[in-house]
Amino acid sequence: MKVAVLTSSRADYSIYLPLLKEMKNDPFFELDILAFGTHVSHTHGYTLDNIKNDGFNIAHSIENFTESDSPKSIADSMGRTIEAFSGIWASADYDLVFALGDRFEMFAAVASAVPFNIRIAHIHGGETTLGAIDDCFRHSITMMSKLHFPVTEQYKNRIEQLTGEKKNIYNVGSLSYDNLKQLTLLSKEEFFQKFNIDLSLPSILITFHPETVSFEKNDYYISELLNALEEVKGYRFIFTMPNADTTANNIRQKITDFAKRNQNATTVESFGTIGYLSCMKHCSFMLGNTSSGFAEAAYFPKYVINLGDRQKGRIVTENIYNCSIKKEEILKAVNAFESVKLPSSIPIYGDGDSAKKIVRILKDSYGKF
Repeated sequence: MKVAVLTSSRADYSIYLPLLKEMKNDPFFELDILAFGTHVSHTHGYTLDNIKNDGFNIAHSIENFTESDSPKSIADSMGRTIEAFSGIWASADYDLVFALGDRFEMFAAVASAVPFNIRIAHIHGGETTLGAIDDCFRHSITMMSKLHFPVTEQYKNRIEQLTGEKKNIYNVGSLSYDNLKQLTLLSKEEFFQKFNIDLSLPSILITFHPETVSFEKNDYYISELLNALEEVKGYRFIFTMPNADTTANNIRQKITDFAKRNQNATTVESFGTIGYLSCMKHCSFMLGNTSSGFAEAAYFPKYVINLGDRQKGRIVTENIYNCSIKKEEILKAVNAFESVKLPSSIPIYGDGDSAKKIVRILKDSYGKF
């Protein structure tokens, strides 16, 4: 079975990783990686190298990324992505192409495949994020896909509502749980040796992305967050930098300036999968509006202060505290951490064998979907 995997960022690649390994090690599959988006950006860590170092075949790398973050630049980037992938699909003979999530560039790559009747398998469909334009892209990818691999039963039901179909929709759980179950994460000492960040100190892992529905408010939002952090004492702040979304450059610059002013703040472009999950494991708690504050954080489970509306609509588990992006509210949520009692487990995202389930479904369904 000839399979291609669309990956446009460090985030989706990290999620894919257990499935990529499973298919690579199975002679039933011929696997190609189609890399684009921030993978080809040196500003974002040029993570093509991560894919190569993991031993996967990058059949195509598409330079569709734009350093500008205006709505026009993003729309232009979508157009270039469609044009670039149309040339790939014209000569492709893939049995199936995987897409993951909801990014605008992922939508463009999938949309360009529709006229060629290429079969798409979508991971992480059925979810809702009302504070991001990704919502419409995710549901559009769902409608353009033949196979669906949602991560919870609730998301499976939503795909059934969207498509009006019950076939070819499989709740396989979260691939992120596979990662956490299979990978040997770094100890605090190993993490310090690799990244020169001391996690023996109380630390907050912070990721703040733009809200792309109300992007005109992002300057206010990042200012409120950083003003709150100016008053938080006793913690090291570890920032992972924002996605390439509308107004992201302004957020990136303000975080960089904050880190220069505060010796207890560190910015990291890309930890890689093991580094990021290790930081999550050892940090005191998470703060921001990243999707990894949901499935991945639920694995440990880890206390998460989820800011604003970017992730509004996702399943809110017991470890998540939803918080408006206001200085006083953020400080209240941070101060509440000491009294938080977390559950011992949050089982809704599966049991860490999602990749094996997907491979088994592909083998059983080959030639039928």
